[in-house]
Amino acid sequence: MRFAVGFCILAFSPVIFAGEPRIHRDLAYFEPKEQRRTLDVYTTTESKNQPIVFWIHGGGWQRGDKSDVAAKPWAFLDRGFVFVSANYRFVPNVTMKQIAEDLAKAIGWTHDHATEYGGDPNTIFVMGHSAGASLAALICTDGSYLKAEGLSLTVIKGCVPVDGDAFDVPMQIKTESERGSTDTIRTFGDSVASQRDLSAVTHIARGSYTPPFLILHVADPVPAARRTGCCFETDVQSQRLAKALQDAGVQAKVHAVRRKTHATLNSDLGLSGDDATKELFEFLGRVLQK
Repeated sequence: MRFAVGFCILAFSPVIFAGEPRIHRDLAYFEPKEQRRTLDVYTTTESKNQPIVFWIHGGGWQRGDKSDVAAKPWAFLDRGFVFVSANYRFVPNVTMKQIAEDLAKAIGWTHDHATEYGGDPNTIFVMGHSAGASLAALICTDGSYLKAEGLSLTVIKGCVPVDGDAFDVPMQIKTESERGSTDTIRTFGDSVASQRDLSAVTHIARGSYTPPFLILHVADPVPAARRTGCCFETDVQSQRLAKALQDAGVQAKVHAVRRKTHATLNSDLGLSGDDATKELFEFLGRVLQK
């Protein structure tokens, strides 16, 4: 058997692995071990010094699991990546800040143990869907989380938030209040200072390192009259994040994906012929070529 050579990641091919794929499940990134602070590593027996994708699942910050990855691990393994998917604790048991701290700790563990699983500790891409998208963007813009783990943001080579709606939390709360919803304020609390601190857009500044971004969102948002619950301003929030990044001189592209829902944009990511997947691997190819 053979593996896709190098980073020819613009072509979509059947999954062909060098050696054997290996899944290392429920690795503890925090002691004492608890399930909500474990991660899974997908690699192969012949992986060596490969770029790493660190995936953050969605679920409204209060549900979901690291196993909800569909075709993603195999798509990334086939193109020469190591794939890591992490659990984290949920609100209301912990605060949003503590969730971000969990994930920074998981990235720190991934960095420190990368070579054991064939990964390059200094080439990490952080990605996530829905709630995970907002967390990914926050960790990739507010360097204090990784700094607490002894890391610089420079180990993060790219960020891919997928259909997130809380890149600017005060803006999202205002939008929701206009239609009678309190979902976001219940999650993030009523302190405006805290809301701002948990917003990725707050921490973007010209002159400080921020990795390049690819921001994916559904192109067909739910009409305002039918909006309830999660994730219905992802188009507006995605544009808001992109503008903040671009205004600071950070490479950022928004890609609106047609004929997808919030759920299928995530579940189809990694499938051959999928538009968002093609855009994703083109982005990764551009970054790695640099």
